[in-house]
Amino acid sequence: MRITVSGLPGSGTTSLSRYLAERHGFVMVSAGEVFRELAKEHNMGLAEFGLLAQENPAFDRMIDARQKEIAEQQDNIIVEGRLSGWMVKDADLKIWLYAPIACRIKRIVFRDQIADEKTAERITIEREECEAARYRSYYNIDINDLSIYQIILNSEHWGVEGLGSIIDAAIMQPHTD
Repeated sequence: MRITVSGLPGSGTTSLSRYLAERHGFVMVSAGEVFRELAKEHNMGLAEFGLLAQENPAFDRMIDARQKEIAEQQDNIIVEGRLSGWMVKDADLKIWLYAPIACRIKRIVFRDQIADEKTAERITIEREECEAARYRSYYNIDINDLSIYQIILNSEHWGVEGLGSIIDAAIMQPHTD
């Protein structure tokens, strides 16, 4: 089974993906973690590195191509990332996690150790706008088009176990085309 988990920054995609990978013994591939590692390697923050990626499409294309390649070569995989649902075309289950901006900012402040919510909100909005422009430019993808996803969940209302149990139920059901 191939599952993609996508959503905007702070929506809980990495947490849900880890939960599902551990629970079902799947391999997890995370575009966000790769992006964060690259930013760290370049001694840059995420927004700053996003601007560099905007100037040099090689960064995004490398991450996207790698995710797609790994996903196509094996089963029992969770592919987590903003574009995973678009890149892994033959995924058995495509999930989008939504959370309101205020909820996501609180999570981002905690996760990324940002000093305050105003700064986190500014950085996050800049990052989202930069990413949306890159996706449109590189692949003609509108990140706000959720029509490709079978499941869309509001992660503000459930913890990772609650979200996981909803997805667990979906995984156990036979899929119809």
